[in-house]
Amino acid sequence: MRPSRANCLSKTGTVVSADAADVPVEDDQELIEVQIAAAGPVPAVADLTAWAAAVLESVPARGRGPAPAGPGELCIRLVEAAESALLNAQYRHRDGPTNVLSFPAGVAVPGGRFWGDVVICVPRVHQEAAAQGKAAADHFAHLVVHGVLHLLGYDHESAAEADAMESLERGVLDRFGIADPYGEE
Repeated sequence: MRPSRANCLSKTGTVVSADAADVPVEDDQELIEVQIAAAGPVPAVADLTAWAAAVLESVPARGRGPAPAGPGELCIRLVEAAESALLNAQYRHRDGPTNVLSFPAGVAVPGGRFWGDVVICVPRVHQEAAAQGKAAADHFAHLVVHGVLHLLGYDHESAAEADAMESLERGVLDRFGIADPYGEE
């Protein structure tokens, strides 16, 4: 057993976790901390953690061989537009909020890795889902999967990278009965 270490960039919001932040975690077990620092409807913590865990259980970390990424820790933080905009400006040098930001860590810890933080802007998700005619929960699922893939080293800077990442996203989302987020509408 080891103490949990999942820790997001900021601790100003409500911390809700599948495993409480100070509860010992068995080795070879995921710890996915969820911080809710936004008003408005958000998916259940169980759904957020299931989407993230599905990536860790089925997708290899880039550059680490064909085996799934496996046990590890990460944090999903749901934020308002102001916090997203602040982080976007500070870390990506871009103005305004964005739907998802990922902060990879990839640090080895006993029994696994601390993969990093995923920050999702709740108002932006709802705006995009409405504009795209999607269920907000499906869009949240897509952004959790997308963000966790970034933690594992995947990117979409080139067409080949985008194709590979989108294929992985489709595969994970399909396990939950969620339609292809890149499909034609």
